Amino acid sequence: MNYTDVLNNAREIFAKKCRVCKECNGIACKGEVPGVGGKGTGAGFIRNREKINEVKIHLDTIVPTKEIDTSIGLFGKTLKFPILAAPIGGLDMNYNDYLNDLTYSQAIIEGCINAGVLGCTGDGVKDEYYDVPLGVIGDNEGMGIPTIKPWKNEEIIKKIKKAEEKGAPAVAIDIDAAGLVVLAMLGKPVATKSVEELKEITSSTKLPVILKGIMTTGGVVKALESGAHGIVVSNHGGRVLDHTLSTIEVLPEIVKAAGGKLKIFIDGGFRDGIDVFKALAMGADAVLIGRPYAIAAYGGGREGVEIYTQKVGQELKETMIMAGCHQLQDIGKQHVSHSF
Repeated sequence: MNYTDVLNNAREIFAKKCRVCKECNGIACKGEVPGVGGKGTGAGFIRNREKINEVKIHLDTIVPTKEIDTSIGLFGKTLKFPILAAPIGGLDMNYNDYLNDLTYSQAIIEGCINAGVLGCTGDGVKDEYYDVPLGVIGDNEGMGIPTIKPWKNEEIIKKIKKAEEKGAPAVAIDIDAAGLVVLAMLGKPVATKSVEELKEITSSTKLPVILKGIMTTGGVVKALESGAHGIVVSNHGGRVLDHTLSTIEVLPEIVKAAGGKLKIFIDGGFRDGIDVFKALAMGADAVLIGRPYAIAAYGGGREGVEIYTQKVGQELKETMIMAGCHQLQDIGKQHVSHSF
């Protein structure tokens, strides 16, 4: 199996749910929520891709020849690439029932492990939507990051305890899911969180807590105050609020506001190793990738996930060679140009 096979398989499996476009940019699927598109006009999803494409890389090959090292240390583990599979839930509503929470999580977690990185699992209106994927993490020596919706604190803390028992190295809370009205329609409302509520959560565990959904410098300040270990710069793939700024255009000011006191992750329109390089150059520690991992899992299972990860990692390595970088620490803002 190769990556073309993965894409062709996914097109057949998805039917009209996802078109597996040549460039996954949100244009063909705009407004398709439930589905894989961006909310409303789809402008948030579309802008994510547009702004990443506006970032240009400086070529420089007058450098000594050295081994290229793409590895990164995160959560006490060494990853081959600074890449994580983003959490995706609601498979039956947004994709189809070809995979379920168990088989999808197995494909993501085990495929990522085989490629030397980590996958994130999701959460949903039923306990099984969290517990089943978490069980896959437990079956694989805790190699995965469970992600929890912004439920009431009591429920979040209960779910964190389950993650501790399964050996997870960290937990994430996608606080930007507060805008998912579909959950409220299904009788399981989510809500925004105050700094005090987040403090209660972070102080309840020794695990690093990652807050997903930070898009402003004010949000960074509040994340620091809450005791978070890190943040994901994210607009939930453009699925919770129309007409948001893109994640990459707010990244530099967020990195500056964090002042090295938080791990900075980012998602939102990242598709290949060149995109990953751009995010690292602008200050991110690592990149979460969403929709392409779903395509890889549906189109090729564990093997598809591994193939896609290796593809992105190889593209990152090749970009580093052409930009004169030998290790991730070499990549900086001097390697890119942009107008925003």
